[in-house]
Amino acid sequence: MPGGRLTQQERQQIALGLADDLAYAEIARRLDRPTSTITREVDRNGGPNAYRADLAHRATEHRARRRKATAPRGQGISDDARDEALRAYEETFTTLLMSQGLPRMTARVMTRLMTADDGITAAELVQHLEVSPASVSKAIGFLEEQGLVRRERDERRRERYFVDEDVWYQSTIASAQGIATVAATARQGVAVVGRDSPAATRLENIARFSDFISETILRAAGQARDILHSKPATTRED
Repeated sequence: MPGGRLTQQERQQIALGLADDLAYAEIARRLDRPTSTITREVDRNGGPNAYRADLAHRATEHRARRRKATAPRGQGISDDARDEALRAYEETFTTLLMSQGLPRMTARVMTRLMTADDGITAAELVQHLEVSPASVSKAIGFLEEQGLVRRERDERRRERYFVDEDVWYQSTIASAQGIATVAATARQGVAVVGRDSPAATRLENIARFSDFISETILRAAGQARDILHSKPATTRED
């Protein structure tokens, strides 16, 4: 599998593939590139409906020149390598959140907030993700409704968005409550379908199972909550 940056010719092939409504995986297969590379390339350059090979290539060259001009000397891993590693990890975490039901843009914003050290502004999200302010605003609004992010004003009166240490606890509690709702709804159906019917037995068993899972998750989350506020032990290699 070839490494290195995408060439201008490869970007042209990506544009043609998008025009033909090819899946990212198929475009990647034709270029012998990882699917994540194609996904990241398209997302950071306008998305599938606005991607242009020439603009994407110029933007990448500009970013490379900017990083080269500002890269510190003699500090081990380069900023370029660190940036690439971070973006690869963000893609992995974004895919995970999408598998849990989050829309892609919301998952990207959530991932960036999870990997930011000290909160991040909407403008910084727009710059890092290379998307429109409207996309960021919509994603932030959804995350706030779910109680997954909070906002504060910094000393410059800018709104900064944060993911609290308890975010995974709150997310787990919400999931458990959702399972409890499944139990209650299934149990309501028992009387509707007839208590002595096979369907009633099925619904009651679903309710009992869901009750058990919900209660177990709630109990375990409460017992493990302190982990989210602890400092992980580090292992030192000699």
